[in-house]
Amino acid sequence: MHAKDSRSFHLPNQRWHIYPILPSKIHQLAQATGLPPLLAQVLINRGIQTPAEAKLYLDPDSLLLPHPLEEFPDLALSIELLQEAIASTEAIAICGDYDADGMTSTALLLRALRYLGARVDYAIPSRMKEGYGINNRIVEEFHTQGVKLILTVDNGISAVEPVQRAREIGIKVIITDHHDIPPQLPPANAILNPKLISAASPYRGLAGVGIAYILAVTLAQQLGKEDGLYKTSLELFTLGTIADLAPLTGVNRRWLKRGLQHLSQSQLTGVQALIGVSGVNQQHSLRPEDIGFRLGPRINAVGRLADPQIAIELLTTTDKGIARERARQCEQLNKNRQEMCAQIEQEAIAWCAENQINCQQERVLVIVQPQWHHGVIGIVASRLVERYGVPVFLGTYETDSHLRGSARGIPEFHVFQALQYCDNLLGKYGGHQAAGGFSLRAENLEAFRTRLREFAYRCLQPEHLRPLVKIDSPASFHQINLELYQQIDALHPCGIENSAPIFWTPNVRVFKQKFVGKSHLKLTLGQETGSGTKMETRIREAIAWRWGEYFPLPAQVDIAYKLRENNYNGNRSVELELIGVRLPSDS
Repeated sequence: MHAKDSRSFHLPNQRWHIYPILPSKIHQLAQATGLPPLLAQVLINRGIQTPAEAKLYLDPDSLLLPHPLEEFPDLALSIELLQEAIASTEAIAICGDYDADGMTSTALLLRALRYLGARVDYAIPSRMKEGYGINNRIVEEFHTQGVKLILTVDNGISAVEPVQRAREIGIKVIITDHHDIPPQLPPANAILNPKLISAASPYRGLAGVGIAYILAVTLAQQLGKEDGLYKTSLELFTLGTIADLAPLTGVNRRWLKRGLQHLSQSQLTGVQALIGVSGVNQQHSLRPEDIGFRLGPRINAVGRLADPQIAIELLTTTDKGIARERARQCEQLNKNRQEMCAQIEQEAIAWCAENQINCQQERVLVIVQPQWHHGVIGIVASRLVERYGVPVFLGTYETDSHLRGSARGIPEFHVFQALQYCDNLLGKYGGHQAAGGFSLRAENLEAFRTRLREFAYRCLQPEHLRPLVKIDSPASFHQINLELYQQIDALHPCGIENSAPIFWTPNVRVFKQKFVGKSHLKLTLGQETGSGTKMETRIREAIAWRWGEYFPLPAQVDIAYKLRENNYNGNRSVELELIGVRLPSDS
């Protein structure tokens, strides 16, 4: 079938950005690193220009790190306060958060402080009843329990009133957080936040669990007890950092490279149980996608749908029976979460069709429906961004008169600034460039929709409203093999700000295509090379997640893809994971 006959096919509405090929730089970096030219090009695309920069990137342990005590002004005071509390057996309480970062942070500090001899307990606010962050109720509850020191993890940087209350009633407060700095800081005894240190610091990209890790390890070093705490804390750091989508650069990259090696043979009883129920392959060191798509969602599902205590027990227990039971609960909750997400996504798509929403014209999508579960609408918002290419604000009714929602953006649209633009229409709100949360009175919904549309028209042009696929390099099927896949290991861990390589191949023939599960496509693809009588067809298998709506694909297409390992029946092979497709005439 020729391209001109394929116009009736429904394909992803994407824009492709293909990095320019720089032959002289590619040659220089390939010579210096021993990497193939394809991957030298990837390094250049990640901003690595010289052999010296490449060495640091490929061997993050060679990075000369300043000690955290030199970088975080309040770290020494935080250690001092904790040492005093441990020595005098004062009650310490951790206030955590209900996402994977917050729960791994809470578990990390619980384990560490108990190991170091502290009297410590924790509380996490209810996602459904209270929302994010430490609040006055928790402070008062800690006070009645005799708590003398509160330690926030992954929250607290904006909690002026609750921290003020704690100080008034004689409770000391250490805030550990990584969220953006508000105009007014709370009156805590000490604040640890990477956003308060130099933007050039290798510690700048730490998630909440990264700050918890630094605090735990530095305290243990001061007490001469770090040996029994280091590996388990590193495992929890690794889980939380990847699940929170923190940038995989600086110390995150250095520590994650080690942590991923430890996780496959985890010393944590609960992580062993979680790996068991999630089907992660333990034959090699884990990859970020094992956490991002398998372990992380199972931990996150607990905070979205149930009591975070389930996850905290999973990550702190040494009892194999309890660990298995909690892992099974995580597995079931994750299945429930998947079903809810699928249903809400279908309802949102149906709403757009029924209301004949023109996303190019609207430039922002705002959908509010009753009965949607607030704990999962953020995930669905991300999927709708992928589908429609515009910022998405999803909400549900908490009461007849109040709404609560989650937002996800696109690169050219700053979610938190958009919420600030709607300040007088909203109750509580927060977030950053890519995502946010908000509440508002139902009577303000139409004004909110109008105001967001105004903001979107200020910053978005029509060409922005197609999902962006960033492509590293062209590749031929004869270059795609197990050896290349193994060489990509040198670039790991890949993720946020260090994305996995994406290649593209033009004029690929689709020989076979079929459904796998309810919404995935399995394909057999071929590329013809050579000329005349020496034509040769290379065949590659491919998977396209959640692409069922594009079935059938045209017989000939350009494809963009990542590489993934397939271990079906014990046979190792490399297959393509499609993330982009277009008609050859679009190139």
